[in-house]
Amino acid sequence: MAKARLGAGLLLLLLLAGCAGTPQLDALRQAAPALPPRVELTAVPFFPQESHQCGPASLAMAMTFAGRPVTPEALTPQVYLPAREGSLQVEMLAATRRQGLLAYPLAPSLADLLTELAAGHPVIVLQNLGLAALPLWHYAVAIGYDLPQEALLLRSGLTAREVMPLATFEHTWARSGYWAMLALPPDRLPATARESVYVAAAVALEQAGEVEAAQIAYRTALARWPGNFLARMGLGNTAAARGDWREAEAAFRQASLDHPGEWTAHNNLAWALMEQKRWREALEAARQAIALSPGNPQAAETLRRIEAALAPQAPAPGGRKRRQERHGDPTPGT
Repeated sequence: MAKARLGAGLLLLLLLAGCAGTPQLDALRQAAPALPPRVELTAVPFFPQESHQCGPASLAMAMTFAGRPVTPEALTPQVYLPAREGSLQVEMLAATRRQGLLAYPLAPSLADLLTELAAGHPVIVLQNLGLAALPLWHYAVAIGYDLPQEALLLRSGLTAREVMPLATFEHTWARSGYWAMLALPPDRLPATARESVYVAAAVALEQAGEVEAAQIAYRTALARWPGNFLARMGLGNTAAARGDWREAEAAFRQASLDHPGEWTAHNNLAWALMEQKRWREALEAARQAIALSPGNPQAAETLRRIEAALAPQAPAPGGRKRRQERHGDPTPGT
């Protein structure tokens, strides 16, 4: 991904002119994290970058390594913007989700990047190999490092194993705001996982329509953070989307126990019970939702539906009452 191609000599001059210190590398030197001295993920495949195609190529490398084999050519229509001659970060994240993978944005931290590599996770990074006035944006895949030599290993452009000094990398990476991402199977946590960021990534996976993958990601999140409200509700919502109302009930019930003040947990529990025709239990949950959020139109609609199912119908001609046929008998606990 680039607006222009620079000769090696000019690029070197621009890099030297753009050097403004290496605070992250300096911090590593002073308090290095407990990492292996050298790491190289040799199993990460290499796709040479065609002109302006570093985004699709980088994604294809990371996705294939994560167990979703795909070619840069297949990804190009999803991420490449001809008018910009490149790919924006939002497209990179969205394309990852379409493959059923978790798109996880890393913290802007060199230590976190190296920690993920040590955990066996290749990292897609965005660099500006030029300057602010003459940008040369470029995606690459970090596949390892050598701490004694202060070098980062990259699959980059036409080079399968580029050895870049960490100082140079920091300069070029800083110009992108230290942007980096992981493409992970939904059953795997990043080594540097932050609760809110991971759960947000799982929610984005669900919103992309990858319900099965999102459900796995929610379970992965709950294994680490069992009290997370959004993950528990997401687990219930994905179960409901699959028509598994018993699993949905279990998730919403647990959410209502862990977070008794959240009306949505009680409201969704009411719906899960209503789908199982357990009207009396559903009524109790719906009333709890209304008590927590008086006047809430969604909670009111849930309660209205349940009360309508429980109310006897008007007498039919001849004085006999018709039985409820649409919803069945409102027998408690059935």
